[in-house]
Amino acid sequence: MKIVTSLSFRGQCREAFEFYAQVLGGKITAAFPYGEGPPDMPVGPQYKDWLMHCWLEVGDQAIMGADMDTDWSPNIDKPKNGFDVTLHTDDAAQAKGWFDALSEGGKVVMPFGPTFWSPGYGSLIDRFGVPWMVNVNGDPAA
Repeated sequence: MKIVTSLSFRGQCREAFEFYAQVLGGKITAAFPYGEGPPDMPVGPQYKDWLMHCWLEVGDQAIMGADMDTDWSPNIDKPKNGFDVTLHTDDAAQAKGWFDALSEGGKVVMPFGPTFWSPGYGSLIDRFGVPWMVNVNGDPAA
């Protein structure tokens, strides 16, 4: 079994996933715009370039995403809450790099640094409104 987080955007899915692919070293393996859907699909022409499905592979992990509007997802224009996309690694330099890149243009919630459970942890909301936690596995004293 694989559990995959699906992120919703309001016209920024492609930009966000291209950014995540660059930061995380992944590859977008699917990006289907609404304009390529069936001709009878009830979606306005203003959404033809928005993505109805996007898939990003990072190693053996994945993130899925799509663009939504308030007609289909009434709270899409509200801040995202109740979840975080989490990244775990044994490499503190890699974690710090992810954190710095993802927080650019966003908001740092907890600065990256050692904690009682980890040699490096930080949380942020990226420039697309997606909340992230970045964690280094291992002994906090390391």
